Amino acid sequence: MALSNATSHDAAHASALRSNPMLPPRGDLIRVGSRRWFLQLGTAGLAGLSLPDLLRVQAATAASGKSSDKKSVILFWLSGGPSHLDMWDPKPDAPREIRGPYSTIATKLPGVRFSEHLPLQAAMADKLTVIRSVDCSSSNHTPITMQAGNSNARRTNDGKDGGGYPSMGSIAAKYHGPNAPGMPGFVGLADSWTSDVWEAGELGHDYAPVKGLEVADKLAMPEGLTLDRLQDRHTLRRRFDEMARKFDERGASAHLDRHQQSAYDMVLSGKVREAFDISREPAAMHEAYGRGSVGQKALLARRLVEAGTSFVLVSGAWGYFDHHGDEVKWGGIEKGLTPLLPTIDLALTTLITDLETRGLLDSTLILMMGEFGRSPVMTQTAGRGHWTNVMSMLVAGGGLRHGQVIGRTDDKGYGIASGRVTPEDLAATTFQHLGITLDTHWTNPQGRPTAIVQNGGRPIRELT
Repeated sequence: MALSNATSHDAAHASALRSNPMLPPRGDLIRVGSRRWFLQLGTAGLAGLSLPDLLRVQAATAASGKSSDKKSVILFWLSGGPSHLDMWDPKPDAPREIRGPYSTIATKLPGVRFSEHLPLQAAMADKLTVIRSVDCSSSNHTPITMQAGNSNARRTNDGKDGGGYPSMGSIAAKYHGPNAPGMPGFVGLADSWTSDVWEAGELGHDYAPVKGLEVADKLAMPEGLTLDRLQDRHTLRRRFDEMARKFDERGASAHLDRHQQSAYDMVLSGKVREAFDISREPAAMHEAYGRGSVGQKALLARRLVEAGTSFVLVSGAWGYFDHHGDEVKWGGIEKGLTPLLPTIDLALTTLITDLETRGLLDSTLILMMGEFGRSPVMTQTAGRGHWTNVMSMLVAGGGLRHGQVIGRTDDKGYGIASGRVTPEDLAATTFQHLGITLDTHWTNPQGRPTAIVQNGGRPIRELT
């Protein structure tokens, strides 16, 4: 959901963020759970979707004969709107009020320059594709449009945001499913959920993203509760009965079907718990990704993909790329953006190297983007405003053709000069990677078939 109409932009910036993305993740995000976690796990929803629900969805997916190709997607969401001019589409010959405070550096691609604060990406540019001509004119200060890959999915502030259209991750969860039994298909790793993660729309909560940071908490083995104790089926049955009585008192059904039992077995097997437990990674790997929020979430995303999740969304913090100027929480370009760029530079390039080393890069499509770009002319307070004419984004992995720049903006970065790429083109590219047939339709609650790719979207031909 987007922010309500009654919430002002500045007030939202001041109240919605409680943590600094430059610091390590707060301990309470992946702390050891309470002793009640196990009883709650089989019935309490994780982002509205319980583990038994997940297993039902996976069983239905297996029975339907959908794609079993082990393809995955990791989407870095740069919430707030990253500045194309200060990152991947610099204009070094423009007047200072347009080119901004940064110098540029050469990349591994002849004639292509990045911001001076992205040296690792510049050195790895032969493994990247920069799209400088993304049409974000339908987008707003929300994840809806770009995460849906659909210009019809918009923030409307009328209680009907998104028009019922699902996110690309939810489409992946339904029509591709997880790459391994027992793993969730779509996981979001975000501190601020409603502002950074678009969900399933009218596709239904069965395909909504799992709140990954909460799952990590719930799946942790609590202190004092050992695996031996969990494997005592007599004790489990007694606890289930106690839970059932409590539910019956509220008039709710507590029938433990095979999917619920499978959920408990999943916990006992430890597969999901191990995937979410980044403490199993050596200290050197934590350092390689960076100890901040984005780096640690990127490391967790790799673990999830490796274990069988097919779509993972990574967001550092809500609005942390919204650099209007030094008067707002996230500051302007020099004071606000400068300390952020090294964190995403490190996280992205480490992830690419890590996946490549593990033989997973060709099967994992990596996207890095936000909701729109930033205004070409600097503000009076050293920032840039929202800019929906155009934005830049990065693509890596997925077995696609890289080492290129797609599209071009005009000399001042105001608009698209050539090579327009739409949200629908992005969706088609993503679904093609996942092996989802592009003419697939889902059915809305009114019974109307709705295409997963809208408005004539086509896979980006330069990538194939």
